Order: sequence, then structure tokens, then C-alpha cells
Amino acid sequence: QVQFVESGGGLVQPGESLKLSCTASGSTFIRFSVLGWYRQAAGKQRELVANISSGGDTNYGDSVKDRFYIERDNAKNTIYLHMNTLKPEDTAVYYCKTTLDRRDYWGQGTQVSVSS
Repeated sequence: QVQFVESGGGLVQPGESLKLSCTASGSTFIRFSVLGWYRQAAGKQRELVANISSGGDTNYGDSVKDRFYIERDNAKNTIYLHMNTLKPEDTAVYYCKTTLDRRDYWGQGTQVSVSS
């Protein structure tokens, strides 16, 4: 059973930065899986923010390209999401996710709020 420990959410003002962390555990195959961040704003569908393979290949959602950066520490099964120039529309619950054996595993989520 895959589990996640997510941290780093909070309330910031527009233009500020935050760093989210997600550590996965529970399977030796995590090191080979794609790990990623998704987000869900109130009343909207969950969407991809960014993901990263064990080899370092990345994908970003269109709305965060050039502002967010994802990195991975394979030794710790941990990913980090560096969020810069935050906007009010980035307000959402951010979830960590991976897929193993065609099953999706989700973290509990961490709230990010951007408001003046």
C-alpha cells in the first residue's frame, strides 16, 4: 500500500513562492514510477500540475509552465514542487499521485491559498 506524506502548503500573497514536498513509501517500485502533483480548486476538476519520472523527465500543466519547477530525490522517494510567482488562481488543494500496477494512489492533499 503506497502512502504519501505531503507538506508545505499555506497562505501566501500574490507573487510570492512556496515549496511543496511529497514523500512516498510502501513499495519498492516507487523508485521506478512517475510521481506527480495534481490540484483541485473549488468547483473545478482535478488537473495535472507537474510530474516527473525516475529518470527526470517532466511534464507541466499549461497554466504553471515557466513558474513552477518539479524535482525528485530518488534516494528519498521524494518530490518537490517549487511554485513561484503565485497567482490567486493557483489556490487549490494539491495532491501527490503515483500509479503502480495500473492503480492510482493519491495523497491526502495540502491546501495552497493565494490571496492579498
